Amino acid sequence: MDHTIILASSSPRRQELIRTLGLDPIILPSHVDESVDASMSPQEVVEELALRKALSVTDELADIRPGMVVIGSDTIVVLDGEILGKPSDSDDASRMLHRLQGRAHAVYSGIACVDVATRRHTVSHRRTTVHMQPLTEDQISRYVETGEPSDKAGSYAIQGIGATFITGIEGDYFNVVGLPLNLLSELLSEFGIHVL
Repeated sequence: MDHTIILASSSPRRQELIRTLGLDPIILPSHVDESVDASMSPQEVVEELALRKALSVTDELADIRPGMVVIGSDTIVVLDGEILGKPSDSDDASRMLHRLQGRAHAVYSGIACVDVATRRHTVSHRRTTVHMQPLTEDQISRYVETGEPSDKAGSYAIQGIGATFITGIEGDYFNVVGLPLNLLSELLSEFGIHVL
């Protein structure tokens, strides 16, 4: 069966990553409420939001055919048990970077895959530890001025200029970028979609 892959994300990074697997998805960004219960664990948060995004796009599809699979994903940065999302402005980005610098933090990404015709779904997550070097006030200011942190969880991009601050990672690099390809490949195989 030919499969139609739908990516429920407007992220250029996720779109680029999924194409490295030889998949050419239809891009249909989700527009969901991303508020969650404060008592949820980081892994519960990313799995819940990934599934919420995938189901939202599934519900919007008018032309439902067999073999359509929607992929939803969500990524968060966690420091001292607190979730650091996308910064609200440049001051917020600066505050986050001050907290992250010189320390290790965790990045969680959740992926959900939904069969559009049956609504059967699978969801999972990955966790990666990221080590950031100590940063000066000037480095933080200059980085925030580049604009790169503005739409990134934790206010940095490991695949951009922010890479110069990262001294090491433990786990999946692509998880930090926002789409763990190994996990995605595993989940898609459950729907008969094999990238190799």
